[in-house]
Amino acid sequence: MRLTILGSGTSNGIPVVGCDCAVCQSDDPRDKRTRPSALVEVGDRRVLIDTATELRLQLVREHVLSIDAIVFTHEHADHIYGLDDVRVFSMRQRRALPVYGPPRTLAALKRAFAYVFDESPMTGGGRPQLELHEVDGPFEAAGVPFEPIPVWHGPTPVMAYRVGDMAYVTDVNRIDEPSMSRLRGLDVLVLDALRERPHPTHYSLSEAVAVIEELKPRRAFLTHICHDMGHRDVEGKLPPNVELAYDGLRLELADPVG
Repeated sequence: MRLTILGSGTSNGIPVVGCDCAVCQSDDPRDKRTRPSALVEVGDRRVLIDTATELRLQLVREHVLSIDAIVFTHEHADHIYGLDDVRVFSMRQRRALPVYGPPRTLAALKRAFAYVFDESPMTGGGRPQLELHEVDGPFEAAGVPFEPIPVWHGPTPVMAYRVGDMAYVTDVNRIDEPSMSRLRGLDVLVLDALRERPHPTHYSLSEAVAVIEELKPRRAFLTHICHDMGHRDVEGKLPPNVELAYDGLRLELADPVG
């Protein structure tokens, strides 16, 4: 299995529009962060996690030729507003793409992309062809086993996902004990760490590191990073098994058992 971090930034992206801070003006390519998405590949099957605002640019950059399914963590704009960019795949593959997510997320997709679900004949450039599936327990997306794990993003329930020995946990500031127990025994944990200062809906750097120390994954990668943290400045402060993720990071893991 391969996990690619398509986007490692927070909702503004980095550089932030109109910002001249050191990170936004950095010459380190790892500080150029698009909004959060990830790609899981098992054999020739490819599953997107979220459709970030810059999804087209992410997929072109990583030379992604096909997508077999999409899995959503939640409905916030930076995680869903690239959805129209998947229409090339349903058009090219001549079939609807299965889409998995919590009921409230699927409802938000129907509101935000009403034209996609309009039953009238298609005109112009067409629209994505999608099949929506509510997530209410473990499921397979394109034959890849996903275990949904509820976490909290402030007052908003969000789905983390475990795939074999990897877990992707974005937009989180609280994980209840039943979910913590399902995140143990990992090879790779990808975890939200917005900045060093506290935030009401995201883990800070120290909070994320504390969670990692409790869960004890073999490796951990921090994502959903804002422009308060420069890659070079922060990487030296982290424990040996913890790194900052960056756009285009590729991780090789054992295939999940379905």
